[in-house]
Amino acid sequence: MKTWNVNASVEGLYNPGVRIVTSAPTRIDLAGGTLDIWPLYLFHPGAQTVNAAISLRARAVVEPRPDDAVLIRSLDTGATVEARHCRDLRERRELRLLSLLCYFFEAHGLTLTTSCESPAGAGIAGSSALNVAVCAALAEWSRTHYEPDVLLHIAMNVEAQAIEVPTGVQDYRPALYGGVAAVELDTAEIRRVPLHVDAAELERRLVLCYTGEPRNSGTNNWEVMKKHLDGDRHVFECFERIRDTAAAMRDALTRADWNGVGRALAEEWDNRKRLAPGVSTPAIDELVARATRAGALGTKVCGAGGGGCLVSFGPPDRRDAIRETLAEGGGRILDFHIEQHGLTRG
Repeated sequence: MKTWNVNASVEGLYNPGVRIVTSAPTRIDLAGGTLDIWPLYLFHPGAQTVNAAISLRARAVVEPRPDDAVLIRSLDTGATVEARHCRDLRERRELRLLSLLCYFFEAHGLTLTTSCESPAGAGIAGSSALNVAVCAALAEWSRTHYEPDVLLHIAMNVEAQAIEVPTGVQDYRPALYGGVAAVELDTAEIRRVPLHVDAAELERRLVLCYTGEPRNSGTNNWEVMKKHLDGDRHVFECFERIRDTAAAMRDALTRADWNGVGRALAEEWDNRKRLAPGVSTPAIDELVARATRAGALGTKVCGAGGGGCLVSFGPPDRRDAIRETLAEGGGRILDFHIEQHGLTRG
């Protein structure tokens, strides 16, 4: 396995006809999510998100075929799509994102096989990680020059075409770079700023739990975004507090103020669930309450809410108790570590 050189362009790293394997990590969003959707962050000066790449990875394998056809296989869903020519993939609804990526990169004469270690609809950016891995593999296959930021732009825009609502910018960066980072959002540019955090100490305090309820982040985020743009003052004020909480989270992480991290996580969830009625559910509320009783300092839904994963933060000596109570409540504990490596090949 080789770590991707994110300072280099994506161009001609493999010869056509050679098997290409790429993978990218998913992420836990700690604070500031949804504000990364254009143009929301433009209305909240100082907006940023804070996230950590994790070791549940998405993978893409591109292999040559003896003809010019395209075969797409998803090992997670068992679905397949086959086309005699990539232009036939533009209107395909099955495996929509993968079909549009093959169409964009004018892929032909190949089989694309994908998989992801994240549960479907988990809210930990599995689709974005898969998107980045596939973009990198197909760019190599087509021997086309793309700077990393351009590749991320392609991934974001094609995903918006696939889900037919706006997408945010934060999820593609942990997939490409790995690590713990802030993504600063302002008028001039989007900046990823690595945060110097003791990953082992952070891991000792985190529990990741799949609720068993998949969610559709595109739909949830779009409903909230429409309310914001329509001038809903309540939603605007929630995002103001979410912005401030992200700043507090970043400060606490960089100072290893673990109690402060827990408080920020709890405040993030308190404001996020006020955005819309569907962000939380009775099942989520029960799991959050369980974690709190077991000693968690803060627990929140990953992503837009409505289902997916919960991330819980607590003292190391309470971690096992938090894991046990979430499992007893019907949650599926996901083991992971903070992933320092982003996009890899081989």
